Amino acid sequence: MNTKLRLIILSFLQFFIWGSWLITIGAYWFQTKQWSGAQFGAIFSTMGIASIFMPSLMGIVADKYINAEKLYGILHILGGLTLLSIPLVDNPTTFFWVILLNMIFYMPTLSLSIAVSFSVLKTEGLDVVKDYPPIRVWGTIGFIVAMWTVSLLGFEKSASQFYVAAAAAFVLGLYSFTLPKCPPQSTATSNQSLVEILGLKSFAILRDRKMLTFFMFALLLGAALQLTNAYGDTFLHDFDKTPAYRDTLTVRYPAIIMSISQISETLFILAIPFFLRRFGIKQVMLFSMIAWVLRFGLFAYGNPADGLWMIILSCIVYGMAFDFFNISGSLFVETQTQPSIRASAQGLFMMMTNGFGAVLGSSLSGIIIQEYFTDASGTKDWQGIWLTFAGYALVIAVLFVILFKHKHSSEPAAEVEPEGLLSMEQA
Repeated sequence: MNTKLRLIILSFLQFFIWGSWLITIGAYWFQTKQWSGAQFGAIFSTMGIASIFMPSLMGIVADKYINAEKLYGILHILGGLTLLSIPLVDNPTTFFWVILLNMIFYMPTLSLSIAVSFSVLKTEGLDVVKDYPPIRVWGTIGFIVAMWTVSLLGFEKSASQFYVAAAAAFVLGLYSFTLPKCPPQSTATSNQSLVEILGLKSFAILRDRKMLTFFMFALLLGAALQLTNAYGDTFLHDFDKTPAYRDTLTVRYPAIIMSISQISETLFILAIPFFLRRFGIKQVMLFSMIAWVLRFGLFAYGNPADGLWMIILSCIVYGMAFDFFNISGSLFVETQTQPSIRASAQGLFMMMTNGFGAVLGSSLSGIIIQEYFTDASGTKDWQGIWLTFAGYALVIAVLFVILFKHKHSSEPAAEVEPEGLLSMEQA
């Protein structure tokens, strides 16, 4: 089978698993289980908690001890077993711990999928900047297909969404063992320091001021990503409380409307190589932050009737908001690190975005929404919520312009010489 096609299947299933429940779990939580909003914030923090340590830890294991594709497959099989148990849970506290266990297995696979793809592409002599985005776009398609599957089958409020995700996890886990070998790139020797033996060398990246600044903004934007994942579908479901909106397509199939966001992603992913060459990483990431402001601001004033165009436009700009930082960011990390720490460096990036960022976004948003934007009857002031999030994104954009220093090169990103890492290698 063609190498690119094999990686396309990997990418498709990777995000099909997540898309089967990530956007619709809010409807299951609030409308089927009828548990509290404050507790829901804690549920979304599980992916952040897991991402604080698991991507980096598994990246270290892949860099030093076990083939990345095998580790990747094992984690998906364990994740599938955990997903099967979720429908059996009947209280929010237990639900938290089971979801956390699932996230412990799933979150490191996000960075491992990138490390495996990059390793295979480079082994085949291909250009990751040119060839990876068209492969990664199939992950977004997988996410969309999963959302549509769950919505059209009527599983948005049902525990069956977790069975769909589990089935995909088992398929991907077994498929991973058929992928080209991605052996460890670094081995322990008697001359290595304790830091090198433990695989913590990737953290030396943070000694470079530019990279430290980059990772701090990765954390802040990771918080913004969790806000839209956690509350977007629930926001649309809440319109069914208004008789004028109850029978609209948006309220009947909110996951399908939200999937426009992922459809938009497919276009912006393909545009990334052009934008990186034309504008450079700093401008591309700034475009992402401006898009986050629009994402939240348009939600604030949209509705399923005459304001539907705002909701749709918000979903369209989401593609730029997500891809122009997350995908470009992973490519940026790849060009700034040595092959021996490739997987752990991607794990560090994942730790900042889906780790500390997710914990920050989900935990604080749950508290803020419950305390300041939810009345005694449980009704949420969605306009106030989205405008607050838009203000947050705007502040990040302004700070980014001031603090992140990076000169744009006219050369393709993959050919940029890593800055400041030679001294780290020699340290």
